[in-house]
Amino acid sequence: MSGGYDDRDGKIWMDGQLVEWRDAKVHILSHALHYASSVFEGERCYGGTIFRGRDHSERLRRSAELIDFEIPYSVDEIEAAKADVLAANGLSDAYVRAVAWRGAGPDMGVASARNPVRLAVAAWEWGAYYGDAKTSGAKLDLSKWKRPSPETIPSAAKAAGLYMICTMSKHAAEAKGCSDALMLDYRGYVAEATGANIFFAKDGEVHTPLPDCFLNGLTRQTVVELLREQGVTVHERHIMPEELEGFQQCWLTGTAAEVTPVGQIGDFRFEVGSLALDIATRYERLVRA
Repeated sequence: MSGGYDDRDGKIWMDGQLVEWRDAKVHILSHALHYASSVFEGERCYGGTIFRGRDHSERLRRSAELIDFEIPYSVDEIEAAKADVLAANGLSDAYVRAVAWRGAGPDMGVASARNPVRLAVAAWEWGAYYGDAKTSGAKLDLSKWKRPSPETIPSAAKAAGLYMICTMSKHAAEAKGCSDALMLDYRGYVAEATGANIFFAKDGEVHTPLPDCFLNGLTRQTVVELLREQGVTVHERHIMPEELEGFQQCWLTGTAAEVTPVGQIGDFRFEVGSLALDIATRYERLVRA
């Protein structure tokens, strides 16, 4: 598949039916475009099966509830929509994007309770999120933006508006020749990358930030389980940025990122070591099992 994301062949599921890819459009006065009233999921399909697909659909509905709207489709209906999209496009290995939003309607101000909630699902082929970083290690910048307090945002929601500072951080990182950026939280603790959770290893034990003000990713949860099944001690805790100097290995986790080793964060360097590579291999085996 090539060309812009608005100009491709294929089908997209919208509001209960499959439509031609180029016809999957919304009105310019959709509430979500102006006020970010939108939630989404990113999922990967391996060999015809979406990894933790139902968990993603359940989280999509929870995210909508957290930003004060209800998706008018059940988890079963969302799962069926994803299956229909994959079949219609002849895809067995793909990235799947489900998105729900407040559309255009009687309201066009901050309040939008009367506007319809819409849902769409698209899927496309997508390779490694960080290119060759899976073998060489990704290079991360240090973002100037911080993840905000959960008192200011619904941090457990995968909501579109929460990614604005992530986009800005990633653009700044790419301008410096980096793949991504590490963000701290509002207290100054290490938080996450712009679209992935982060892990560190030292002396055979693993340390990962406590997700108390950012999304506890499904891939993150899976990797924690895999490590503990191997008998690896995992510390979920607050991590200060000066601790990065003492860590030996580092990796990112996420649906798009999968498990990607990190070679450098700012001036801190890490080896692409055996633990990072082993968990990446174990994760790959699991999602294709």
